[in-house]
Amino acid sequence: MVTLDEVKQYLRIDFDDEDALLEDLIRTAEKICADVLRTDDVNQVYDFPNGKTAVLYTIAVLYDQRTDADLHMLTLTLRAFLFGDRKPVF
Repeated sequence: MVTLDEVKQYLRIDFDDEDALLEDLIRTAEKICADVLRTDDVNQVYDFPNGKTAVLYTIAVLYDQRTDADLHMLTLTLRAFLFGDRKPVF
């Protein structure tokens, strides 16, 4: 699992004002990555070699581009990260 402290370190955030937002983004990123992997269990994301990196990357995109995130490009990038572990069907 990705912790709030890991996310804050990854994003280089040293204040607590947006902790609630970051916790929401963690859950959202885990769900997005699970969907790309075609699994219903978000915890399985972390079983794969690139899972944690994919979650952190997703959080960074959602955080940095909150007003105009290109979700199509995000999904394509995540597919590249996770392609080798992606299930053939949902």
